[in-house]
Amino acid sequence: MLVALVLDADGAGRWQKLHDDGTPAGPAMTASSPAAAVASLERAHKPRWVWADTSEIYPVLLDAGVRVDRCWDLHLTEALLLGVEGRHREPKELPGALARVLGLPAPADVGPPKKDDALTLFGPEPVTLPGDTDELAALSLVFRSQQRNPALGLLIAAESASALVAAEMTHHGLPWREDVHNRLLEEVLGPRPAHGQRPKLLQDLADQIQEAFGGREMNPDAPASIVRAFARAGIEVPSARRWVLKKVDHPAVKPLLDYKERARLWVAHGWSWLDTWVEDGRFRPDYVVGGVVTGRWASRGGAALQIPRLMRQAVIADDGWCLVAADASQLEPRILAALSGDSRLIEVCGDDDLYAALAEDSFKGERPRAKIAMLSAMYGGTSGEAGPLLAVLRKRFPIAVGYVEDAARVGEQGRMVRTRLGRTSPTPSAAWQELTGGADDSGESSSSSRQAARNWGRFTRNFVVQGSAADWTAALLGVLRSRLPADAHLVFFQHDEVLVHCPLADADAVIEAIAEAGREATRLLFGGTAVRFPMNAIPVTCYADAK
Repeated sequence: MLVALVLDADGAGRWQKLHDDGTPAGPAMTASSPAAAVASLERAHKPRWVWADTSEIYPVLLDAGVRVDRCWDLHLTEALLLGVEGRHREPKELPGALARVLGLPAPADVGPPKKDDALTLFGPEPVTLPGDTDELAALSLVFRSQQRNPALGLLIAAESASALVAAEMTHHGLPWREDVHNRLLEEVLGPRPAHGQRPKLLQDLADQIQEAFGGREMNPDAPASIVRAFARAGIEVPSARRWVLKKVDHPAVKPLLDYKERARLWVAHGWSWLDTWVEDGRFRPDYVVGGVVTGRWASRGGAALQIPRLMRQAVIADDGWCLVAADASQLEPRILAALSGDSRLIEVCGDDDLYAALAEDSFKGERPRAKIAMLSAMYGGTSGEAGPLLAVLRKRFPIAVGYVEDAARVGEQGRMVRTRLGRTSPTPSAAWQELTGGADDSGESSSSSRQAARNWGRFTRNFVVQGSAADWTAALLGVLRSRLPADAHLVFFQHDEVLVHCPLADADAVIEAIAEAGREATRLLFGGTAVRFPMNAIPVTCYADAK
């Protein structure tokens, strides 16, 4: 059963049953309490909800205590369909999608609402639609248009389920102890400073740095000032990057590197971050499903996908609860094995530590060299020892290496590649096309052309693997969401890692649900493949103890 849903700015809502092809199956219904109407339909039918954008609609329902089982996210679906058609840069929001259906010029996307204008009890502001089309009718028209590529059905379902997960993660929030966060900041930076001042320990290091440069004033927060300070000391450095400074013999280097490390924490996850992003013991960032072209998630504010290892100490389960942390061990090499069907690599995937098994198989037990070789195959690295190691891998696993090299060649020609479920890489820019298509056979222009082609080939080489890994994790999230105990909540997800907050009594059930979700995701993508995708799950009180 399909039901289209619109939330109006006055707090009311409208819904309409649809046939499987998206045509109306009944009259439009008005609900003064859309959350109550949705809850009633959920209990009776568990329909698939058709709406413009999960990130705008679903939080309103969650705040009213209503959880839905399934949805069709028109925004995310339009992005996937446009990608397959080589039209990545066209507008993807409901007005643009509707305009294309009606044969009208597509208005530009306006983007997500600002945090200060976030959804309230009264729902989103009304949208202006092309042709003065009613929004409920627009949902039906666009949904019908989006049935044009049935091969993307599983990807669309997984992407829409991911959007539900993202909204629920923001709603429940990641447990975050403000007292622990404050203690960690004071240990690293000193007491909280007055506005506009450096923390004491940072200021002490700044004074040491200045003294090491002979007392001359300089700003350790400004790379240009650091470069000038070294120049005055008779040392030319091309930049103030850590790897450059580590090679310099000067008494300012040690306190400067220490300063940069602590300052990074202060700026990215200091007191201002804590005031902004943590409330009532929960960190609630906005997650962006498919925010990276490969399908990986991004976040909007809060640096949710870049939590420093130190700050994981502040992520602590509630009393009587635990955090079940799980990650897919070496996911991308296993994805490559399943994609390529390379029987030798599939055999290596039988080990929990794929790199150790690969080292024993091909690199005389040297795990670091085995890892470099595999990463070089997936990312196209050839510098240093990567080239010779990749040659060993190519000889031992020709089918797997050939798979990514074929993808690289397609990219070098400016063509698109696809992930396992059909997510499609963007086409290169017009400037790239002009550069690679207009160079002659010799000279600087030819060299630039070849370099541009190789760079895009490295992108498509990795796209097929990283994007297919994103497909797998999207399927995992969708399945896991449906298998968790009622009181267990997905509260964090990053690339191939999930974190579930649950009562202690539910920990074993959660661990089993994660294992089942991993197996089901593998079946959905790869059928009966022999590749193992182990999900190592453990219950912990503190996130920092998970690894």
